[in-house]
Amino acid sequence: MTNVPPIDPLALLRPKRKVTGISAILLPFTSSGEIDWPAFAAHCVRTAEAGLTPAVNMDTGFVNLLTPEQKIAVLDATRSALGGKNFVAGTFVGDVPGAAFDLSGYQRAAAEVVARGGTPVIFQSHGLTALPGPELIAAYEALGSGCDSFIAFELGTMFAPFGRIYDLEVYRGLLGVRRCVGAKHSSLNREAEWRRLALRDAVRPEFKVFTGNDLAVDMVVYGSDYLLGLSTFAPDLFALRDLYWLNGDVRFYELNDVLQYLGFLAFRGPVPAYKHSAAMFLKLRGWIGCDATHPRSPARPDSDRELLRGIVGQLGL
Repeated sequence: MTNVPPIDPLALLRPKRKVTGISAILLPFTSSGEIDWPAFAAHCVRTAEAGLTPAVNMDTGFVNLLTPEQKIAVLDATRSALGGKNFVAGTFVGDVPGAAFDLSGYQRAAAEVVARGGTPVIFQSHGLTALPGPELIAAYEALGSGCDSFIAFELGTMFAPFGRIYDLEVYRGLLGVRRCVGAKHSSLNREAEWRRLALRDAVRPEFKVFTGNDLAVDMVVYGSDYLLGLSTFAPDLFALRDLYWLNGDVRFYELNDVLQYLGFLAFRGPVPAYKHSAAMFLKLRGWIGCDATHPRSPARPDSDRELLRGIVGQLGL
């Protein structure tokens, strides 16, 4: 980074801080390729009871592969399962390179979430990320007009071709969008996230920087909160880890190490196959009955089951 002043991560350390955890819910499937609705509802409830906020219709829930009717069904099942408890949900608007920004499509998707008591998470799209800085911020302002609050989402192109990691001036503009209460950051780059934390602390301290870095889940010690796919493997243990941090308990470090080991295994290339890793892990825990995933999602080799079984044992599950 030419002409960018150095940043001191140690100055960002926030010991004994209460962490806000949002966990993307795996959408489980049966061996016949159907959505396993009872297992999905149970995992939503399990996550909420652990103290994390469930996030549905995210990448972990195959949002880009679901039909419009299935996405609505996920929202309805979530509302029914949680009985009024908080949840967030992705608003995915599929498009192609060169497409115009589809404001009405986003507003419809956000309205569907709000109508069921959820908070929208605004996925990027080709049309949104192609906008220049001032127009991009205006788009987020418009997206907030139909809801009390929403969460933005920066996505690196290693995850999706329509993703964009904003420069810091655009990010500063995002901090000024009052109905945007936080943003998930998925660059997989610690320094980029540290710089967002420093800017947030200086400009709008109540804004949440939700780390999406499943390869660096210790970003919470620097002031990040999280919206992770990895936490769907073990929402109970992520909640326990967060409690250890709040209490200054040294057990935070060893538990975080094992969870990170799980992240390194699950989120190796091809990254989208982490959802199959999650299904394998949840089946090993006895939480779902089948480790199949969406028929169009990539799979892991069968040998991964034994590796994951070892981690289950290492975590004492």
